Amino acid sequence: MLTKEKCKRIFELSRAGLTQRGIAKIVGVDSNTVHKMLNEKTRILVIGDSHCDHVSGLTPPSWWNYRPQTGKFAQQMEEAWEWYIDAVAALKPDVVFAMGDMVDGKGKRSGGTELISGQWRDQIKMAYEVIAAAKAKKIVMVYGTPYHVGDDGDDYEDLLADKLRDNGYNVKLSGHEFPIVNGIQFDLKHKTGTSGIPHGRSTAVKKSRLWNLLWKERDQQPSAHILLRGHAHYFDFTGSHEWLGIVCPALSGWGSKFGVRQCEGVVDTGLLYFDVPKKATCLQDVTWGWNVPQLASQKVKPYKV
Repeated sequence: MLTKEKCKRIFELSRAGLTQRGIAKIVGVDSNTVHKMLNEKTRILVIGDSHCDHVSGLTPPSWWNYRPQTGKFAQQMEEAWEWYIDAVAALKPDVVFAMGDMVDGKGKRSGGTELISGQWRDQIKMAYEVIAAAKAKKIVMVYGTPYHVGDDGDDYEDLLADKLRDNGYNVKLSGHEFPIVNGIQFDLKHKTGTSGIPHGRSTAVKKSRLWNLLWKERDQQPSAHILLRGHAHYFDFTGSHEWLGIVCPALSGWGSKFGVRQCEGVVDTGLLYFDVPKKATCLQDVTWGWNVPQLASQKVKPYKV
């Protein structure tokens, strides 16, 4: 029988670089058992902040020529989409976590001048294509910020979830989700605090960890192994041997009027992925990574005057 102690030992020896045959000999199981345990995994794709319909958002090809005024964003649209399609095709996820702000909304602060269509129905179609491109039927979503995903109190990401369900997807959606994957507890929420200093960018997710522990003390939330937050449009992570906290990169690019004129700090376009073994025993058994491209269209070109 493959006990939890034996599973833990197999993962430890694998991380140490031993061959599967060597692991099997030490643990006292056959090589096929070791091979199966190390290779049976659930892959999670983590995406968010695609801000579909904004000219710097992630835009499916059907809308590239919808608005000729996209100008300097035309190259970014094509380059970002091609990168995304290649990335999800390689990853082949089983589950998608969508971290909110999948659509951009009405863009009231800029008078809608940065939108491609400006119609909710088109935004939902774009966001659907983004999620559907991953080809994973299990979706966990959290609501984004009301400015982007609501209008006078409405939650338009409900329409996105409904469209996914109508096409055969299993969707969970709320403001704060706590999915468990193979025994590993995740904590998903869109909004997180941001920082104007590089060394403060992980502070907010550390605070989230403390709140999670306090909720756990009251027996009202599970203690999370992995906390994921969106919203900030930069990538940062922190943690310990017991937990991992990540501020997720955004699927959208940079160059919005608000960002360029009122913000400083690097912006990270990208996505995350996790491989959670079917017999995971602790956080250390989980492997994860990121794809944060340096797109040519996002490089500032200096000029002489």
